[in-house]
Order: sequence, then C-alpha cells, then structure tokens
Amino acid sequence: MDTIIPVVLCGGSGTRLWPRSRKTCPKPFLPLVGDTTLFEATVLRCPAEAGFGAPIVVTGTAHVEHVEAQLPDPAHSTVIVEPEGKNTAAAIALAALRLPEDAVMLVCPSDHHIGDVEAFQAAAREAAALARGGWLVSFGIAATAPETGFGYLRRGDAIPGSGGFAVAQFVEKPDLQRAIGFLADGGYAWNGGIFAFRAGTFLAELAAHRPALFEAVRAAVAEGREDGTRFHPDAAAFARIEGESVDYAVMENTAHAAMVPAAMAWSDIGNWQALHEALDRDEGGNAARGRAELVDCTNVLVDSDGPRVSVIGASDLIVVVDKDEVLVCSAAGAQKVGKLAGAVNQ
Repeated sequence: MDTIIPVVLCGGSGTRLWPRSRKTCPKPFLPLVGDTTLFEATVLRCPAEAGFGAPIVVTGTAHVEHVEAQLPDPAHSTVIVEPEGKNTAAAIALAALRLPEDAVMLVCPSDHHIGDVEAFQAAAREAAALARGGWLVSFGIAATAPETGFGYLRRGDAIPGSGGFAVAQFVEKPDLQRAIGFLADGGYAWNGGIFAFRAGTFLAELAAHRPALFEAVRAAVAEGREDGTRFHPDAAAFARIEGESVDYAVMENTAHAAMVPAAMAWSDIGNWQALHEALDRDEGGNAARGRAELVDCTNVLVDSDGPRVSVIGASDLIVVVDKDEVLVCSAAGAQKVGKLAGAVNQ
C-alpha cells in the first residue's frame, strides 16, 4: 500500500481559546485562520493527488456531528467514535487495528495550523518512506522561539539514504533558560504531535511496551460494530484502558524513533496569542476580525462576532467578543484563559 493514510485525532475542548471555543463547538471546528476550520484544513492538506488515502477520524460522541458535517468527502471517510477519551495511544491504536499491517499512518492533530502545505506534504512523504523501513517517525518542527509550552526532540545521527534522523532524546517541556539553550544549540526541534508509522509496527511496539493497553484496545475493536461509515468500539472493553499519550506509551520507549525536519509555518494555535501570531498583521503587529477600530496600537488582537470594538493607545492586548461574553487579556496572560470559570463551565 503506497498511499499514506491520514489519521486525524479530534478531541479536546480548546478552553484557552474561550469564549470563541466552547464545549459545544470547540477549537477544531472553528475558522480561526481564514475561512476554513482547522479540522477541514487538516483533511484538505492530505489530498489523493498528493499521495494520501481516505482519512480516518478518531473522535468522541460529542463531536461526531461536527466531524461529519465538515468532512470534505464523508462517504469515503471513516469515523471511529470513542466511547470515552483515553488519550492518544489508544486513539491511534483504534485506527491501526482497522488498517492493514503495511498501511502507513500519518497521525495528525485536528486543531493545528500549517501555513506551508507543500512543506508539510514533502515532510509527510519523507516520513512515510522511513515508516516503510520500520521507523516510528515524529515531525521535528523547526523551532523559531524558545517556547516552554512544547516538548522537544534532540536530533541524533542521520539515517542513511534519507532526510531523516534518529531521535537521540525526547525532552519534556523545558523552563525558559533551557529553551533558550535548545534554540541556540540548533539540534533541537519542537515535537508537534505529528507521527508516521506502519500500522503493524506501531501495534507491535504498543504490545511490547503497554501490553494491557494493547489488549484492551484490541478487544474493543474485535467486539465493536460498524454503522455506515462509523465504527463504534465496544464500550466495556474500552473502559478498561488506562489512558496514556503516544509519546509516553510508545515513542519514548521504542528503539526505532526517527524524526524528519519540518519547517512549515506550524502553530498549535494553543491560545489567543498563538492565534494572533498566525494571522496576517499590519505594520504595528495588529490583527482584527469583525468590526474594530485601532488607533495608535501595537500588537493588539481584536476578534468580534458583532459589536464594534475600539482600542486606543494599547499594546500587547487581546480583546474577544463572542455572543454575550467578552474577554480582555494581555498577551502574557493568554495562557491562563483556560482557567477562567467561563472556559471551564462552557
């Protein structure tokens, strides 16, 4: 099988983008950058003409209707409906167990922005070639700032005959001083949670390192049922899973971890400041959507779904209006939005 199968992981609530992102319609299903939702853009950058197969989307019951409404070709897509969230290792295993062993999976979060689609597709092809050789491949996203909110990959030896490298080390989210050091070193990349591997290779590694998790997912698939293009794993079997991320369960344990460098204008759109940086801005670093007037401002983001917002003489400010909710915060405070009572409860 030469095609690359996109496996889109679609969960979470995106609370740090409240009030625009809410439990009823979270971050992946919103047109935050341009007119296309983040989920739609994720699927659209994996077209058949670029060597990709029909997508598999793994999501929860709360998001199924959004997923099916926004899939470009729902009749030729598969939606795996998780009975409950059990983190990324189980979600990926569900998809792997529904594919031939030799199928190359490209695992993508549904809520990231990638500005350079051609660079993404080139990295996907490079990663797929390594995956066919038995590697479990992470995208090593070119670090452009000393970010403390991402994990990092330390580049190891070059893999002969490819543009990839062995992963020398998976590094937890660093403090600022270490992140500055990583950037200066040049041998570190952000771990953006995009992976490629053969379905059979991934399952073998999962069985070796997390046998109980593997067996529970296998039972959930074996006892599951199809409903048109949907697949429902067995809820009782799935409930036995102790959820764990794919990084902890597999990638940090395998002896075959690789990375491909990817400079593709990537952002996880993890908060309002990250979104601000992904948008087109004027010469003062300002961005506005909806009715807004900015005078003598620098690095201000205004996002309003109705009321006019006027800002004068402000810097490093974020103003969001969504229905009956208004958020005002500094750029530095954007990380804390998810702790607000409104974000937690809505």
